[in-house]
Amino acid sequence: MSGYIPTLEQIDELHKKIAPSQAAYDLVHTHCVIVATIGCQIVRRQNALFTRRCTLPAGGESLVPSPDGVVGGQVPPRLLDEHLVMIGGLLHDIGTYLVFKHDGTDGEPLKFSGKKYITHGLRGYQYLLDEGVDESIAQFARNHTGVGLTREAVVAQDLPLPPDDYVPMNLEQEVVMYADKFNSKSLPPKFLTVDAYTARAERFGEQNKRQWLELVDKYGVPDIPALAEKYHQIVI
Repeated sequence: MSGYIPTLEQIDELHKKIAPSQAAYDLVHTHCVIVATIGCQIVRRQNALFTRRCTLPAGGESLVPSPDGVVGGQVPPRLLDEHLVMIGGLLHDIGTYLVFKHDGTDGEPLKFSGKKYITHGLRGYQYLLDEGVDESIAQFARNHTGVGLTREAVVAQDLPLPPDDYVPMNLEQEVVMYADKFNSKSLPPKFLTVDAYTARAERFGEQNKRQWLELVDKYGVPDIPALAEKYHQIVI
């Protein structure tokens, strides 16, 4: 470990230090809170399945109750670190402060730059490292885009990123990447159902869609209507 693991207070300080306006902070920070919440719900579901793995009949995952409303999912190979997912979720999108076209300081409504947006993961990763955050945490920013951005995809799509793999390095990073897909920062912010994101994933090819549906099968589905009601956002 070469850096520090931030506390919740330090995480908020990292957001406020880079946020160009209160409006930008409200948008990005709220999204990160939502993703962290979904991620922790999924982890609790996964860990419940793991704990019951020896007593479950084949295909008996549905027999395990989920107080957070997450349904489905497969028994994981190990217990997941909920605290790590919470921290990673709260910081995964911190680079989006750096890719606004209108950032709330120019009198215009918030708007992201379409050309720069794909770079937000790498920018967030570098910002966290520059602030002394440990690599293990900074990677949540770097490795959450789409359903796993590979070197091949970067090259094939001529993306403005150094050719490399930007994919989760462990289960906790994968959970945050997955949870991120259920909430959008587009204005107004909104929640996405599995079907809504499936349609988005399909626009990038059948392989992308298949990877998404494999994640759905692996981690289950959060209670999107309940989350949308809690955070007063619409569902698409």
